[in-house]
Amino acid sequence: MNPKSLVTFAALAAAMLAQAAAQAAPEAQAKNAYIFSYFCGQSDGLHLAVSDDGLKWTALNGNKSVLKPTVGKDRLMRDPSICRGPDGVYRMVWTTSWHDRIIGYAETRDFVNWSEQRAIPVMEHEKGCRNCWAPELTYDPDTGTYHIYWASTIAGRGDGHRIYRTTTRDFKTFTPTEKWFDPGFSVIDAAIVRDPLTHDWVMTIKDEREKPVAKKHILTTRTKSLDKGFPTKLDGPINFGPDWVEGPSPFLVGNDILVCFDNYRRGRYNMISSSDGGKTWKDRTAELSLPKGIRHGTVIAVPRQEKDALAARFRD
Repeated sequence: MNPKSLVTFAALAAAMLAQAAAQAAPEAQAKNAYIFSYFCGQSDGLHLAVSDDGLKWTALNGNKSVLKPTVGKDRLMRDPSICRGPDGVYRMVWTTSWHDRIIGYAETRDFVNWSEQRAIPVMEHEKGCRNCWAPELTYDPDTGTYHIYWASTIAGRGDGHRIYRTTTRDFKTFTPTEKWFDPGFSVIDAAIVRDPLTHDWVMTIKDEREKPVAKKHILTTRTKSLDKGFPTKLDGPINFGPDWVEGPSPFLVGNDILVCFDNYRRGRYNMISSSDGGKTWKDRTAELSLPKGIRHGTVIAVPRQEKDALAARFRD
């Protein structure tokens, strides 16, 4: 075989592989489904909804709680964040109180049988800490670590909230808490998704400034490495309109990044999406259908058979 034939054969093989990957992608995506973990009442506990497309959601258990809170001063279970690890275990963190220096933690394999709830004392060492709000949980497959991050205000250390972080591999030992993101103004509700196009980590976050003019919008920043943290230069707002919004929940549907967030002054949720890795956004609110009373939570992708089994379990 002459060199020209080798080149032609290589090009043909590459084209065939690309075509096969393109044909396989929709099939793989079709096997995904989604679970939304959220709260309704202050001490009501964990609520769950499921979806096949990330837009049309059905509440489980008649939109009643599937898990009651047992830890924290106020026994709250606000802002639940769930992450599915490579071992198939679902791990959850949440806000336990308006004024705790801890966050709640529990784990499950089926959303029916849960471990004992316990407190992770992420800010107990900071006596001036006023709160631990909206914790999120992200698994980094590059390092095999879980990143837990949340917003806290510490008396005498700036105006408003900053994002703090700890990491763990086993939820038994944790790295020392560190200030992880500080753009120079109050921010809260950080959440992270991985851009499938560039493999960057994209963080959505709420601008919590109230003076001299209230902001209350969703901004973004991105990084190649969670360990190195995020640039404090923020892009956005990415929410459409002047409304006050909070609790962004980014997730992937195929190669699209979807973000739903609480448009709390209007008593509804909004949805936006990006097909170019977060550079431009489209308003998808008109396509969104969510259970009544839903408040801040997270969306995760799961195998469709697990979603179907879970829906059947709570239907029985």
